Amino acid sequence: MNRITAFALAALAAVGAVPLAACNKKTDELCLYDIAATFDPSSSSLTARMTFDFVNDTADEIAELKFNLWGNAFREGAKYAPCSAQDTEAYYDGVSYGGMTVTGVEGCTGWETGGEDQNILTVALPQSVYPDERAQVAITYTLNLAHVNARTGITEDGTVNLGNFYPTLCAKTAEGYVQTPYYAIGDPFVSECADYRVSITMPQNFTAATSGRELSKKVEGDLCTTSYELKRARDFAAVLSDSFRTERAEADGCAITLYYQGDTPPEGLAQCAAESITYFSETFGEYAYPTFSVVMTPLSSSGMEYPALVMIDPSLESHDAAYTVSHETAHQWWYAMVGSDQVNSAWQDEGLTEYSTLCFFEAHPAYGFTRASMLGNATKAYRAYFTVYSQIFGQTDTSMSRSLATFSSEYEYANIAYNKGLIMFDALRASMGDERFFDALKEYFQTNAFTIADEEHLISAMDERYDTQGLMEGFLKGKTVI
Repeated sequence: MNRITAFALAALAAVGAVPLAACNKKTDELCLYDIAATFDPSSSSLTARMTFDFVNDTADEIAELKFNLWGNAFREGAKYAPCSAQDTEAYYDGVSYGGMTVTGVEGCTGWETGGEDQNILTVALPQSVYPDERAQVAITYTLNLAHVNARTGITEDGTVNLGNFYPTLCAKTAEGYVQTPYYAIGDPFVSECADYRVSITMPQNFTAATSGRELSKKVEGDLCTTSYELKRARDFAAVLSDSFRTERAEADGCAITLYYQGDTPPEGLAQCAAESITYFSETFGEYAYPTFSVVMTPLSSSGMEYPALVMIDPSLESHDAAYTVSHETAHQWWYAMVGSDQVNSAWQDEGLTEYSTLCFFEAHPAYGFTRASMLGNATKAYRAYFTVYSQIFGQTDTSMSRSLATFSSEYEYANIAYNKGLIMFDALRASMGDERFFDALKEYFQTNAFTIADEEHLISAMDERYDTQGLMEGFLKGKTVI
Protein backbone atom coordinates (compact mmCIF):
# COMPACT_ATOMS: atom_id res chain seq x y z
CA MET A 1 0.00 0.00 0.00
CA ASN A 2 1.30 3.46 -0.80
CA ARG A 3 0.41 6.26 1.60
CA ILE A 4 3.67 8.16 1.65
CA THR A 5 2.95 11.14 -0.56
CA ALA A 6 -0.06 12.28 1.44
CA PHE A 7 1.50 11.69 4.83
CA ALA A 8 4.85 13.26 3.94
CA LEU A 9 3.01 16.44 2.98
CA ALA A 10 0.92 16.27 6.14
CA ALA A 11 4.06 15.89 8.21
CA LEU A 12 5.72 18.92 6.65
CA ALA A 13 2.59 20.94 7.13
CA ALA A 14 2.35 19.93 10.78
CA VAL A 15 5.77 21.51 11.71
CA GLY A 16 8.07 -8.89 18.34
CA ALA A 17 6.75 -11.15 15.76
CA VAL A 18 6.33 -14.95 15.99
CA PRO A 19 8.19 -16.91 13.25
CA LEU A 20 5.65 -18.12 10.72
CA ALA A 21 5.35 -21.42 8.92
CA ALA A 22 6.29 -21.13 5.25
CA CYS A 23 4.42 -22.60 2.35
CA ASN A 24 6.48 -25.32 0.70
CA LYS A 25 8.05 -23.72 -2.35
CA LYS A 26 9.94 -26.92 -3.20
CA THR A 27 6.82 -28.82 -4.24
CA ASP A 28 3.71 -28.34 -6.33
CA GLU A 29 1.64 -29.73 -3.45
CA LEU A 30 0.03 -26.47 -2.39
CA CYS A 31 -3.44 -25.79 -1.09
CA LEU A 32 -5.94 -24.97 -3.83
CA TYR A 33 -8.74 -22.39 -3.79
CA ASP A 34 -11.35 -23.23 -6.45
CA ILE A 35 -13.84 -20.35 -6.40
CA ALA A 36 -16.97 -19.94 -8.51
CA ALA A 37 -18.38 -16.44 -7.88
CA THR A 38 -21.30 -14.48 -9.33
CA PHE A 39 -21.57 -10.70 -9.08
CA ASP A 40 -25.04 -9.12 -9.02
CA PRO A 41 -24.87 -5.34 -9.52
CA SER A 42 -28.54 -4.91 -8.58
CA SER A 43 -27.87 -6.11 -5.03
CA SER A 44 -24.21 -5.02 -4.78
CA SER A 45 -23.35 -8.58 -3.78
CA LEU A 46 -21.17 -11.51 -4.70
CA THR A 47 -22.34 -15.07 -4.10
CA ALA A 48 -19.78 -17.84 -4.28
CA ARG A 49 -18.91 -21.45 -3.65
CA MET A 50 -15.31 -22.12 -2.71
CA THR A 51 -13.91 -25.64 -2.77
CA PHE A 52 -10.74 -25.67 -0.69
CA ASP A 53 -8.22 -28.48 -1.10
CA PHE A 54 -6.04 -28.49 2.00
CA VAL A 55 -2.52 -29.93 2.00
CA ASN A 56 -0.95 -30.33 5.42
CA ASP A 57 2.63 -29.18 4.83
CA THR A 58 3.29 -28.77 8.57
CA ALA A 59 4.68 -31.32 11.02
CA ASP A 60 1.46 -31.20 13.04
CA GLU A 61 -1.78 -33.12 13.13
CA ILE A 62 -4.57 -30.80 11.93
CA ALA A 63 -8.10 -31.36 13.28
CA GLU A 64 -9.69 -28.08 12.18
CA LEU A 65 -9.21 -25.32 9.63
CA LYS A 66 -9.54 -21.63 10.40
CA PHE A 67 -10.28 -19.03 7.74
CA ASN A 68 -10.12 -15.24 7.84
CA LEU A 69 -13.41 -13.56 6.85
CA TRP A 70 -11.94 -10.20 5.89
CA GLY A 71 -15.11 -9.05 4.16
CA ASN A 72 -17.01 -9.19 7.46
CA ALA A 73 -15.14 -6.13 8.71
CA PHE A 74 -17.48 -3.99 6.60
CA ARG A 75 -20.62 -5.10 8.43
CA GLU A 76 -22.60 -2.78 10.67
CA GLY A 77 -21.51 -3.09 14.28
CA ALA A 78 -18.00 -4.37 13.54
CA LYS A 79 -15.62 -3.90 16.47
CA TYR A 80 -12.79 -2.88 14.16
CA ALA A 81 -13.74 -0.29 11.54
CA PRO A 82 -12.34 -1.17 8.10
CA CYS A 83 -11.45 2.45 7.34
CA SER A 84 -9.43 4.60 9.73
CA ALA A 85 -10.50 7.96 11.10
CA GLN A 86 -8.08 9.57 8.64
CA ASP A 87 -9.94 8.07 5.67
CA THR A 88 -12.61 10.77 5.82
CA GLU A 89 -13.42 10.52 2.11
CA ALA A 90 -13.62 6.73 1.89
CA TYR A 91 -17.42 6.73 2.27
CA TYR A 92 -18.24 9.02 -0.62
CA ASP A 93 -22.02 8.95 -0.11
CA GLY A 94 -22.32 8.52 3.64
CA VAL A 95 -21.46 5.50 5.75
CA SER A 96 -22.31 2.24 4.00
CA TYR A 97 -22.19 -1.35 5.24
CA GLY A 98 -21.47 -4.75 3.76
CA GLY A 99 -20.37 -8.07 5.24
CA MET A 100 -19.49 -11.68 4.52
CA THR A 101 -22.05 -14.33 5.46
CA VAL A 102 -21.14 -18.02 5.35
CA THR A 103 -24.24 -19.99 4.38
CA GLY A 104 -22.86 -23.53 4.49
CA VAL A 105 -19.79 -25.74 4.73
CA GLU A 106 -19.55 -29.25 3.27
CA GLY A 107 -16.97 -31.91 4.11
CA CYS A 108 -16.89 -31.18 7.84
CA THR A 109 -18.48 -32.27 11.11
CA GLY A 110 -19.34 -28.72 12.12
CA TRP A 111 -18.50 -25.08 11.58
CA GLU A 112 -18.94 -21.72 13.24
CA THR A 113 -18.03 -18.08 12.79
CA GLY A 114 -16.40 -16.30 15.69
CA GLY A 115 -13.05 -14.82 16.58
CA GLU A 116 -12.49 -11.44 18.15
CA ASP A 117 -14.78 -9.66 15.66
CA GLN A 118 -16.72 -12.37 13.81
CA ASN A 119 -13.66 -12.52 11.60
CA ILE A 120 -12.84 -16.25 11.81
CA LEU A 121 -14.58 -19.29 10.30
CA THR A 122 -13.67 -22.50 12.14
CA VAL A 123 -14.28 -25.78 10.30
CA ALA A 124 -14.04 -29.09 12.18
CA LEU A 125 -12.68 -31.84 9.93
CA PRO A 126 -14.21 -35.36 9.95
CA GLN A 127 -10.81 -36.78 10.88
CA SER A 128 -7.38 -35.40 11.63
CA VAL A 129 -5.12 -34.61 8.70
CA TYR A 130 -1.54 -35.73 9.26
CA PRO A 131 1.58 -34.28 7.60
CA ASP A 132 1.45 -34.54 3.78
CA GLU A 133 -2.20 -35.68 3.88
CA ARG A 134 -5.08 -33.80 2.27
CA ALA A 135 -8.65 -32.78 3.03
CA GLN A 136 -11.35 -30.91 1.12
CA VAL A 137 -14.15 -28.62 2.26
CA ALA A 138 -16.64 -26.55 0.28
CA ILE A 139 -17.77 -23.18 1.61
CA THR A 140 -20.72 -21.22 0.25
CA TYR A 141 -20.99 -17.56 1.18
CA THR A 142 -22.34 -14.16 0.22
CA LEU A 143 -20.25 -11.00 0.19
CA ASN A 144 -22.33 -7.83 0.44
CA LEU A 145 -20.32 -4.87 -0.78
CA ALA A 146 -20.30 -1.51 0.95
CA HIS A 147 -20.24 1.64 -1.16
CA VAL A 148 -16.75 2.76 -0.22
CA ASN A 149 -13.46 3.66 -1.88
CA ALA A 150 -11.57 0.77 -0.33
CA ARG A 151 -9.88 -2.46 -1.39
CA THR A 152 -13.21 -4.25 -0.92
CA GLY A 153 -16.33 -2.38 -2.03
CA ILE A 154 -18.13 -0.52 -4.78
CA THR A 155 -16.41 2.79 -5.51
CA GLU A 156 -17.72 6.19 -6.48
CA ASP A 157 -16.69 5.44 -10.09
CA GLY A 158 -18.75 2.25 -10.05
CA THR A 159 -15.76 -0.08 -10.08
CA VAL A 160 -16.12 -3.18 -7.92
CA ASN A 161 -13.00 -3.76 -5.84
CA LEU A 162 -12.69 -7.39 -4.83
CA GLY A 163 -9.69 -7.55 -2.55
CA ASN A 164 -9.87 -10.26 0.15
CA PHE A 165 -13.24 -11.40 -1.21
CA TYR A 166 -13.12 -15.05 -0.11
CA PRO A 167 -12.45 -16.97 3.15
CA THR A 168 -8.66 -17.20 3.45
CA LEU A 169 -6.89 -19.91 5.40
CA CYS A 170 -5.13 -18.45 8.42
CA ALA A 171 -1.36 -18.79 8.38
CA LYS A 172 -0.06 -21.28 10.91
CA THR A 173 2.72 -21.08 13.48
CA ALA A 174 3.96 -23.57 16.05
CA GLU A 175 1.51 -21.90 18.47
CA GLY A 176 -1.48 -22.30 16.16
CA TYR A 177 -3.36 -20.28 13.56
CA VAL A 178 -2.69 -16.56 13.17
CA GLN A 179 -6.01 -14.85 13.87
CA THR A 180 -5.84 -11.12 13.23
CA PRO A 181 -8.62 -8.53 13.42
CA TYR A 182 -9.10 -6.21 10.47
CA TYR A 183 -7.00 -3.27 11.62
CA ALA A 184 -7.81 -0.17 9.59
CA ILE A 185 -4.21 1.01 9.80
CA GLY A 186 -1.84 -0.92 7.56
CA ASP A 187 -2.44 -4.28 5.91
CA PRO A 188 -3.65 -6.82 8.50
CA PHE A 189 -2.96 -9.84 6.31
CA VAL A 190 -0.68 -12.84 6.87
CA SER A 191 -1.24 -15.37 4.11
CA GLU A 192 0.53 -18.45 2.85
CA CYS A 193 0.97 -19.31 -0.82
CA ALA A 194 -1.57 -21.44 -2.65
CA ASP A 195 -2.86 -22.18 -6.13
CA TYR A 196 -6.07 -20.62 -7.46
CA ARG A 197 -8.76 -21.47 -9.97
CA VAL A 198 -11.36 -18.71 -10.06
CA SER A 199 -14.41 -18.19 -12.25
CA ILE A 200 -16.41 -14.96 -12.16
CA THR A 201 -19.90 -14.65 -13.60
CA MET A 202 -21.08 -11.10 -14.23
CA PRO A 203 -23.17 -9.08 -16.69
CA GLN A 204 -21.79 -9.40 -20.21
CA ASN A 205 -21.00 -5.68 -20.43
CA PHE A 206 -18.59 -5.92 -17.46
CA THR A 207 -14.83 -6.43 -17.69
CA ALA A 208 -12.77 -8.10 -14.97
CA ALA A 209 -9.20 -7.19 -14.15
CA THR A 210 -7.77 -10.05 -12.09
CA SER A 211 -4.62 -11.54 -10.62
CA GLY A 212 -4.94 -14.60 -12.84
CA ARG A 213 -4.26 -15.73 -16.36
CA GLU A 214 -7.48 -16.07 -18.35
CA LEU A 215 -8.31 -19.66 -19.27
CA SER A 216 -11.78 -19.51 -20.84
CA LYS A 217 -14.83 -17.34 -21.39
CA LYS A 218 -18.44 -18.41 -21.87
CA VAL A 219 -21.44 -16.19 -22.66
CA GLU A 220 -24.96 -17.26 -21.75
CA GLY A 221 -27.67 -14.68 -22.33
CA ASP A 222 -26.76 -11.46 -20.57
CA LEU A 223 -24.11 -13.11 -18.42
CA CYS A 224 -20.49 -13.95 -19.06
CA THR A 225 -18.38 -16.43 -17.05
CA THR A 226 -14.61 -16.12 -17.26
CA SER A 227 -12.17 -18.55 -15.67
CA TYR A 228 -8.69 -17.73 -14.41
CA GLU A 229 -5.67 -19.51 -12.99
CA LEU A 230 -2.94 -18.33 -10.63
CA LYS A 231 -0.21 -20.47 -9.08
CA ARG A 232 2.00 -19.98 -6.01
CA ALA A 233 0.27 -16.81 -4.88
CA ARG A 234 -0.55 -15.29 -1.52
CA ASP A 235 -3.91 -13.83 -2.60
CA PHE A 236 -6.20 -13.48 -5.59
CA ALA A 237 -7.93 -10.17 -6.33
CA ALA A 238 -10.18 -8.68 -9.00
CA VAL A 239 -11.73 -5.37 -10.03
CA LEU A 240 -14.91 -5.31 -12.13
CA SER A 241 -16.30 -2.46 -14.22
CA ASP A 242 -18.77 -1.85 -17.03
CA SER A 243 -16.61 0.94 -18.46
CA PHE A 244 -13.01 -0.28 -18.43
CA ARG A 245 -10.70 0.41 -21.31
CA THR A 246 -7.26 -1.13 -21.61
CA GLU A 247 -3.72 -0.35 -22.64
CA ARG A 248 -1.16 -3.11 -22.94
CA ALA A 249 2.57 -3.42 -22.47
CA GLU A 250 5.10 -6.23 -22.02
CA ALA A 251 8.12 -6.84 -19.81
CA ASP A 252 10.32 -9.92 -19.91
CA GLY A 253 7.50 -12.12 -21.16
CA CYS A 254 4.93 -10.73 -18.70
CA ALA A 255 1.72 -9.38 -20.25
CA ILE A 256 0.87 -6.06 -18.57
CA THR A 257 -2.61 -4.54 -18.83
CA LEU A 258 -3.57 -1.08 -17.63
CA TYR A 259 -7.31 -0.80 -16.89
CA TYR A 260 -8.76 2.71 -16.89
CA GLN A 261 -11.95 4.67 -17.51
CA GLY A 262 -12.26 7.63 -19.83
CA ASP A 263 -11.16 8.46 -23.34
CA THR A 264 -7.39 8.28 -22.91
CA PRO A 265 -5.15 6.15 -20.71
CA PRO A 266 -3.12 7.82 -17.96
CA GLU A 267 0.08 8.79 -19.70
CA GLY A 268 3.11 6.61 -19.10
CA LEU A 269 1.70 4.32 -16.41
CA ALA A 270 1.75 1.10 -18.43
CA GLN A 271 5.33 1.84 -19.42
CA CYS A 272 6.23 2.64 -15.80
CA ALA A 273 4.88 -0.74 -14.74
CA ALA A 274 6.86 -2.49 -17.48
CA GLU A 275 10.08 -0.68 -16.59
CA SER A 276 9.51 -1.43 -12.91
CA ILE A 277 9.05 -5.16 -13.51
CA THR A 278 12.18 -5.27 -15.65
CA TYR A 279 14.25 -3.36 -13.09
CA PHE A 280 13.10 -5.33 -10.05
CA SER A 281 13.53 -8.64 -11.90
CA GLU A 282 17.11 -7.73 -12.78
CA THR A 283 17.88 -6.32 -9.32
CA PHE A 284 16.23 -8.87 -7.01
CA GLY A 285 15.01 -11.91 -8.95
CA GLU A 286 12.59 -12.97 -11.65
CA TYR A 287 8.93 -11.94 -11.54
CA ALA A 288 6.92 -15.14 -11.07
CA TYR A 289 3.57 -14.54 -12.76
CA PRO A 290 2.58 -14.47 -16.46
CA THR A 291 0.40 -11.36 -16.16
CA PHE A 292 0.27 -8.06 -14.28
CA SER A 293 -2.83 -5.86 -13.98
CA VAL A 294 -2.62 -2.15 -13.12
CA VAL A 295 -6.15 -1.03 -12.29
CA MET A 296 -7.27 2.57 -11.96
CA THR A 297 -9.95 2.45 -9.26
CA PRO A 298 -10.83 4.88 -6.45
CA LEU A 299 -9.11 4.24 -3.11
CA SER A 300 -8.87 6.28 0.06
CA SER A 301 -5.18 5.37 0.00
CA SER A 302 -3.24 6.02 -3.18
CA GLY A 303 -2.56 2.38 -4.02
CA MET A 304 -3.03 -1.23 -2.93
CA GLU A 305 -1.09 -4.34 -3.86
CA TYR A 306 -2.11 -7.93 -4.56
CA PRO A 307 -0.21 -10.66 -6.40
CA ALA A 308 -0.17 -9.82 -10.11
CA LEU A 309 -2.66 -6.96 -9.58
CA VAL A 310 -2.37 -3.47 -8.14
CA MET A 311 -5.04 -0.84 -7.56
CA ILE A 312 -4.13 2.80 -8.26
CA ASP A 313 -6.32 5.75 -7.30
CA PRO A 314 -7.22 7.65 -10.52
CA SER A 315 -7.31 11.04 -8.77
CA LEU A 316 -3.51 11.07 -8.37
CA GLU A 317 -1.51 13.60 -10.33
CA SER A 318 0.68 11.99 -12.99
CA HIS A 319 3.86 12.45 -10.91
CA ASP A 320 2.33 10.72 -7.87
CA ALA A 321 0.65 8.08 -10.03
CA ALA A 322 3.97 6.96 -11.49
CA TYR A 323 5.44 6.82 -7.99
CA THR A 324 2.53 4.72 -6.76
CA VAL A 325 2.69 2.33 -9.72
CA SER A 326 6.38 1.65 -9.09
CA HIS A 327 5.82 1.26 -5.33
CA GLU A 328 2.95 -1.21 -5.76
CA THR A 329 4.91 -3.10 -8.41
CA ALA A 330 7.82 -3.45 -5.97
CA HIS A 331 5.35 -5.15 -3.62
CA GLN A 332 5.29 -8.04 -6.06
CA TRP A 333 8.72 -8.87 -4.64
CA TRP A 334 8.22 -7.75 -1.03
CA TYR A 335 4.85 -9.17 -0.03
CA ALA A 336 3.56 -11.16 -3.03
CA MET A 337 6.59 -13.39 -3.61
CA VAL A 338 8.55 -12.90 -0.37
CA GLY A 339 5.89 -12.76 2.32
CA SER A 340 6.25 -11.39 5.84
CA ASP A 341 4.21 -10.69 8.96
CA GLN A 342 2.49 -7.49 7.87
CA VAL A 343 0.75 -7.22 11.24
CA ASN A 344 3.81 -7.18 13.50
CA SER A 345 6.61 -6.22 11.10
CA ALA A 346 5.11 -3.78 8.62
CA TRP A 347 8.53 -2.25 7.96
CA GLN A 348 9.70 -5.52 6.46
CA ASP A 349 7.55 -5.17 3.35
CA GLU A 350 6.61 -1.47 3.34
CA GLY A 351 10.05 -0.10 4.25
CA LEU A 352 11.83 -2.37 1.79
CA THR A 353 9.25 -1.65 -0.90
CA GLU A 354 9.63 2.07 -0.37
CA TYR A 355 13.41 1.80 -0.66
CA SER A 356 13.11 -0.41 -3.75
CA THR A 357 10.99 2.36 -5.29
CA LEU A 358 13.81 4.82 -4.54
CA CYS A 359 16.25 2.49 -6.29
CA PHE A 360 14.01 2.25 -9.35
CA PHE A 361 13.76 6.00 -9.73
CA GLU A 362 17.47 6.40 -9.08
CA ALA A 363 18.02 4.14 -12.11
CA HIS A 364 15.33 5.98 -14.15
CA PRO A 365 16.02 9.71 -13.65
CA ALA A 366 13.59 10.76 -16.40
CA TYR A 367 10.73 10.41 -13.88
CA GLY A 368 12.15 13.31 -11.87
CA PHE A 369 12.77 11.56 -8.53
CA THR A 370 16.28 11.39 -7.10
CA ARG A 371 17.79 9.42 -4.26
CA ALA A 372 18.75 12.64 -2.49
CA SER A 373 15.29 14.18 -2.77
CA MET A 374 13.45 11.03 -1.69
CA LEU A 375 15.75 10.47 1.27
CA GLY A 376 15.55 14.17 2.17
CA ASN A 377 11.74 14.22 2.03
CA ALA A 378 11.48 11.06 4.14
CA THR A 379 13.89 12.48 6.72
CA LYS A 380 12.06 15.83 6.93
CA ALA A 381 8.70 14.11 7.26
CA TYR A 382 9.96 11.72 9.94
CA ARG A 383 11.56 14.51 11.98
CA ALA A 384 8.37 16.57 11.78
CA TYR A 385 6.36 13.59 12.98
CA PHE A 386 8.79 13.00 15.85
CA THR A 387 8.56 16.65 16.90
CA VAL A 388 4.77 16.75 16.76
CA TYR A 389 4.28 13.50 18.68
CA SER A 390 6.88 14.45 21.29
CA GLN A 391 5.12 17.76 21.89
CA ILE A 392 1.64 16.20 22.09
CA PHE A 393 2.39 13.03 24.06
CA GLY A 394 5.62 13.94 25.81
CA GLN A 395 7.33 10.93 24.25
CA THR A 396 7.36 9.07 20.95
CA ASP A 397 7.56 5.33 20.35
CA THR A 398 9.92 5.07 17.38
CA SER A 399 10.33 1.28 17.45
CA MET A 400 9.59 -0.42 14.16
CA SER A 401 8.96 -4.05 15.19
CA ARG A 402 5.49 -3.72 16.66
CA SER A 403 1.89 -4.60 16.02
CA LEU A 404 -0.47 -2.55 13.88
CA ALA A 405 -2.62 -2.33 17.00
CA THR A 406 -0.04 -0.02 18.62
CA PHE A 407 -0.21 2.70 15.97
CA SER A 408 -2.43 5.60 16.98
CA SER A 409 -2.89 6.95 13.45
CA GLU A 410 -2.09 6.47 9.78
CA TYR A 411 0.32 9.38 10.21
CA GLU A 412 2.37 7.51 12.79
CA TYR A 413 2.25 4.26 10.82
CA ALA A 414 3.39 5.93 7.59
CA ASN A 415 6.35 7.59 9.23
CA ILE A 416 7.51 4.47 11.08
CA ALA A 417 6.90 1.80 8.42
CA TYR A 418 7.61 3.82 5.27
CA ASN A 419 9.75 6.85 6.03
CA LYS A 420 11.89 5.36 8.78
CA GLY A 421 12.09 2.13 6.79
CA LEU A 422 13.45 3.99 3.77
CA ILE A 423 15.96 5.84 5.95
CA MET A 424 17.14 2.58 7.54
CA PHE A 425 17.69 0.80 4.23
CA ASP A 426 19.61 3.77 2.85
CA ALA A 427 21.81 3.72 5.95
CA LEU A 428 22.42 -0.01 5.39
CA ARG A 429 23.34 0.60 1.77
CA ALA A 430 25.70 3.43 2.71
CA SER A 431 27.40 1.22 5.32
CA MET A 432 27.63 -1.94 3.21
CA GLY A 433 28.26 -0.49 -0.23
CA ASP A 434 26.10 -1.16 -3.26
CA GLU A 435 27.50 -4.59 -4.14
CA ARG A 436 27.01 -6.15 -0.70
CA PHE A 437 23.64 -4.44 -0.19
CA PHE A 438 22.06 -5.62 -3.43
CA ASP A 439 23.64 -9.08 -3.17
CA ALA A 440 22.03 -9.42 0.26
CA LEU A 441 18.60 -8.52 -1.13
CA LYS A 442 19.03 -10.97 -4.01
CA GLU A 443 19.83 -13.74 -1.55
CA TYR A 444 16.93 -12.73 0.71
CA PHE A 445 14.59 -12.96 -2.29
CA GLN A 446 15.94 -16.23 -3.65
CA THR A 447 15.99 -17.94 -0.24
CA ASN A 448 12.54 -16.78 0.88
CA ALA A 449 10.46 -16.54 -2.30
CA PHE A 450 6.98 -18.04 -1.78
CA THR A 451 7.49 -18.34 1.97
CA ILE A 452 6.66 -16.10 4.91
CA ALA A 453 10.02 -14.70 6.00
CA ASP A 454 10.50 -13.39 9.51
CA GLU A 455 12.64 -10.41 10.48
CA GLU A 456 15.69 -12.55 11.20
CA HIS A 457 15.79 -13.80 7.61
CA LEU A 458 16.27 -10.25 6.36
CA ILE A 459 18.63 -9.24 9.17
CA SER A 460 20.78 -12.34 8.58
CA ALA A 461 20.97 -11.74 4.82
CA MET A 462 22.45 -8.31 5.54
CA ASP A 463 24.63 -9.37 8.46
CA GLU A 464 26.27 -12.22 6.55
CA ARG A 465 27.90 -9.67 4.23
CA TYR A 466 28.64 -6.90 6.69
CA ASP A 467 28.23 -6.32 10.42
CA THR A 468 24.85 -4.61 10.24
CA GLN A 469 23.03 -6.18 13.16
CA GLY A 470 23.74 -3.29 15.53
CA LEU A 471 22.62 -0.75 12.95
CA MET A 472 19.38 -2.58 12.23
CA GLU A 473 18.60 -3.23 15.89
CA GLY A 474 19.11 0.45 16.64
CA PHE A 475 16.47 1.37 14.08
CA LEU A 476 14.06 -1.46 14.87
CA LYS A 477 14.12 -0.93 18.63
CA GLY A 478 13.83 2.87 18.35
CA LYS A 479 17.28 3.68 19.74
CA THR A 480 18.71 5.36 16.62
CA VAL A 481 18.36 9.13 16.48
CA ILE A 482 17.52 10.49 13.02
